[in-house]
Amino acid sequence: MNSQELQAALGDLPLSGLRFFESLGSTNDEALKWASQAAGDFSLVIADEQTRGRGRLGRKWFTPPQTALAFSLILRPTVAENNYPARVTGLGSLALVDAVSKLGVRAQIKWPNDVLINGKKTAGILVESVWSGESLDACILGMGVNVLTSSVPPADQLSFPATSLENELGRPPDRLELLHDTLSSLLAWRSRLGSEEFIKSWAASLAFQGRQIQLIRENEPPLNGELLGLESDGSLRIMVNDNLLTVKIGEIHLRPSV
Repeated sequence: MNSQELQAALGDLPLSGLRFFESLGSTNDEALKWASQAAGDFSLVIADEQTRGRGRLGRKWFTPPQTALAFSLILRPTVAENNYPARVTGLGSLALVDAVSKLGVRAQIKWPNDVLINGKKTAGILVESVWSGESLDACILGMGVNVLTSSVPPADQLSFPATSLENELGRPPDRLELLHDTLSSLLAWRSRLGSEEFIKSWAASLAFQGRQIQLIRENEPPLNGELLGLESDGSLRIMVNDNLLTVKIGEIHLRPSV
């Protein structure tokens, strides 16, 4: 992967800018910096290797050279999109689920920000927001996808079972094709971000729906309940001891009950 190949593969997409790095600490950090320098909407930062990649809650994200997709999009919300900041994580998740389906693989969304194949983590999404006073100036949508087998972290570094697209397909997929399909799908879903269809499609792809799950919250005892679906803002609905509980993004971790 190089700048010329990326330009050719993504030439039909309305990117405002593209920055490619053979090696970079974190694509989200670079995108945050670029956003502060007036980068346009739908500007892309992509790296062939991340040395300080990160996920939610400061967890490290493993991105060896030439094995994965690691990129961050700068989104400048429209007035209408400003009403749905919590849906941006779902936007990235749905886009990847669609792109993976074109490869013949069914993926699911482990709320709030992971994409699973056969119950194993294949991708993670990290959304960070830039505010100007009370106005949302930019969303940085970062995504890491395990493409080749060697992109999967060692077992002793995993908190949840992981896999790669190569493992599940039995062959190595084309990273540039996957990137293009993900971005193309993201554009299509973005136009429907405020629609009921968006939430229904997000909910339809939820992993563990209708099953007993365990909620693990920081500094709180675990809770067991049934995963029911999503609220309109992307919050999770669960039934715990006959009580309906709504959990907002970022408050919990999700595990299948054992």
